[in-house]
Amino acid sequence: KFLPAIIGATLIVAIILFVAFHFVFIDLFVDLWWYESLKLETYFWLRLLYKFFLSGGVTLLFFSIFFFHFWIASRYLGINATNETFNNLESRRSFQRFADIFMNGSAKVYTPISLALAIFIAIPFYNQWEDALLFFFGRDSGISETVYGNDVSFYMLSYPTFILIQKELLITAILLFFSIGLLYWLEHVFIPNQSKEYPLGVKVHLSILMGFVAAFVVWGFMLDRFNLLYTNTHEPIFYGPGFVEIRYQLPLIWLEIITFIATALSAGLFIFSEQHRVKAPFLISLSVFIVAIVLPRIELIPNLVHKYIVNPNPVKTNKPFMQQNIDATLSAYDLKNINVVEQSIKLNATEDIDTWGTQKRFENIPVWDREFIIDSYKQLQEIRPYYKILSVDEDRYFVLDHTRQVNLAAREVNTSKLPPEAQNWENIHLRYTHGYGAAVTPAAQDANKPLVWYLRDLNMNSEVGFKVEHPDIYYGLEHYDYAIVPNKLNIEAIAGSDPSVTLEYHGEGGIPISSLFRKGLLSFYFKDEKIFLSTNISTQSKIKIRRNITERIHTLAPFLHLDKDPYLVINSDRFYWIQDAYTISNKYPDSKPSGHDFLDGKQNFNYIRNSVKIVVDAYDGDVDFYISDPSDAIIKAYDNAYPGLFKNLDEMPVDLKKHLRYPRDLYYLQMKMYAKYHQQSPELFYEQAETWAQAKVRGEPVQPYYQTMDFGNCNDSEEFVLIEPMTPVNRSNLSMIGVAGTMDKKTCGDTSYKPGITIYKFGKDIQVNGPAQIEALTQQDPEISAQFTLWGQYGSVVEMGRMIILPMGHTVLYVQPIYIASAKDKMPQLTRIIVSIGNETIMDTTLWSAFNRLKQIFIKNAADSDGTETPKSIITR
Repeated sequence: KFLPAIIGATLIVAIILFVAFHFVFIDLFVDLWWYESLKLETYFWLRLLYKFFLSGGVTLLFFSIFFFHFWIASRYLGINATNETFNNLESRRSFQRFADIFMNGSAKVYTPISLALAIFIAIPFYNQWEDALLFFFGRDSGISETVYGNDVSFYMLSYPTFILIQKELLITAILLFFSIGLLYWLEHVFIPNQSKEYPLGVKVHLSILMGFVAAFVVWGFMLDRFNLLYTNTHEPIFYGPGFVEIRYQLPLIWLEIITFIATALSAGLFIFSEQHRVKAPFLISLSVFIVAIVLPRIELIPNLVHKYIVNPNPVKTNKPFMQQNIDATLSAYDLKNINVVEQSIKLNATEDIDTWGTQKRFENIPVWDREFIIDSYKQLQEIRPYYKILSVDEDRYFVLDHTRQVNLAAREVNTSKLPPEAQNWENIHLRYTHGYGAAVTPAAQDANKPLVWYLRDLNMNSEVGFKVEHPDIYYGLEHYDYAIVPNKLNIEAIAGSDPSVTLEYHGEGGIPISSLFRKGLLSFYFKDEKIFLSTNISTQSKIKIRRNITERIHTLAPFLHLDKDPYLVINSDRFYWIQDAYTISNKYPDSKPSGHDFLDGKQNFNYIRNSVKIVVDAYDGDVDFYISDPSDAIIKAYDNAYPGLFKNLDEMPVDLKKHLRYPRDLYYLQMKMYAKYHQQSPELFYEQAETWAQAKVRGEPVQPYYQTMDFGNCNDSEEFVLIEPMTPVNRSNLSMIGVAGTMDKKTCGDTSYKPGITIYKFGKDIQVNGPAQIEALTQQDPEISAQFTLWGQYGSVVEMGRMIILPMGHTVLYVQPIYIASAKDKMPQLTRIIVSIGNETIMDTTLWSAFNRLKQIFIKNAADSDGTETPKSIITR
């Protein structure tokens, strides 16, 4: 008799257990093992507990609210339902059915209803649970906005959560009001002869719910005040509130609040008054409230204010608001402490050429662009079919007695390049598991000569002292499959040059596969039975997963936004990857949004900090997070929420700290903002007379580039900096040269990361040629033009490289490499180097020879002018 029921129940339980095991427990176990392999199991449990307690707590809270009010309603239903109130037996039976459902059996009905409503309300909290951590763990930043006087951290950390809470509480109150009201109305339907008046308790209950609705509406109006700080109606002049918003719309919001409160109170008075006679206060307050709601939405009045008050005196009326926007934007993008150097330009450059022109300075000018040299790296240094060079990085290393700028690239494994017959499970997951070694070249080289290599080939050949104990690269930029190492395969001559060497993994990274349970669970996780069945996996084997460093970091810290250019660092023990990470917000008050051309293109934020430097061990896969900007309110909140995850920058090993750099993506964005917001006077800001733009060559903007150079700030110390030239908007002459990552006297001798920016700003009295003008002069030079034509006749493709622009005393030095490549061969060759100062241009095979020839021209010009200033043709006025 009970067998079918038992079988059915067993099947249901089995299905539930299978789904839970497959979709919950497998992922949970594998994630836990992975975090344990990174020594971050405490962080794993903390994130899980936060998510569970915040999501579960919110659901329980809303469930309690719904159930409590439904239970209260069930106590009042039917209290006047005597036999005399029913017309007939059928009415009595209908009411009894109603009572059995909503009164006597209230727990059975209201529990699932309350739970369903609670889950519906809590869904946004599930999706934004991590934002709540900022709400709970955030602290004041010490910076206040000027309109309301609140700390800016309130807007970035708390305001979004307050908006969410207000919205969900208002929806809850409205749902309860209508649901409870519907129950009381249904009682009247089932009890036709009942008095038309609701019992006092019912009125009180509904009034309380109406009061909650009113309170949450008022709270919404209060929060709407802050939304004025993100007004964009004044763009493109300035961002944020202006005269109309603060002097007209803000008072109307206060009027909305006052009249709505008055309307709610008078509505309550009307409901509880005898025979509902007190109507006048309710009607008057309601009318004023409607007017207050409608007025901001009528464009005529703001337009009139603009026309007759703002437009006749736009700077005067909006001056304080423009100043707020300027100050907030500079603060939000970390542009407050820029060092501006008024760079004077001398017409006679002879003295600067003589002072600046030491050969050491030219040993770090990067004439090999990474966009061009990558083809040479691929053809000359991938070597084996299963190795791949994905990108070329720029860095500096101490080589041959001083710091030298280099290009370098990791040799990563790519099993998709294996022959089809070799792409089997054993090769992909056990044999070809990792890349090997790197290639390094100096950035400054002579033209028409073979590439000079500092590190090359699979035997890690280096004549300048590069040595790496563990050159194996298990983690990198490539999207790797999982790898199981060490294993029982006798892997020979895969990465090394000596066929007698057997390669085994001796590191600590990866998830141990030390039991049948783990093998079985991992087989389910990857849907790959070979993990369980393979005889080449030993008890010492470990499985390496999430080997792409971007995926690895994003899985660990999804709240961080990653720079698009992680870079390789060569250390004596192994290779490391350094990844710059940002904290961002779109709620910094009065700050202009960035637009959608940064990071992943999906974020439109108005605050950013390079708050974290992340180091990934390319051999073991360990990930370390270092706080590089402890003043950032957002990272301080996450540091409070996740104790032990982040380390101070001082704890970073010195050998790695030497290779920190200013992020290119961040600097690009900062200069994009500073191009307009360097005009810090509201009058000048309104006129936009000195707005800058990225310098352009052949219609394309000059991207920031890295340069190792002594800027004279610190006893001949060389600095690894980012440089970006800028011109006046819609003009080609140079306005300034921005240099990011500069030292100052306080940090003299410390080669670690520096967040400083220095602007070398040129005066308006003398024109300084921009890159487009220099390139035009180059193409007009008869000797250079003839050489270009000759190369073209031989079928070569001539490519103009990136132009390097450097401040050189009281003049400017321009360097541009020239590459040629045949139509069949993609590997370009550095053929010539063009060096320019003022309007003089020389092309030669080396930087040093070109500069010396240019120097002789200036000496001759100075001699011809009998010691007077060089003619103005040197630098056009």
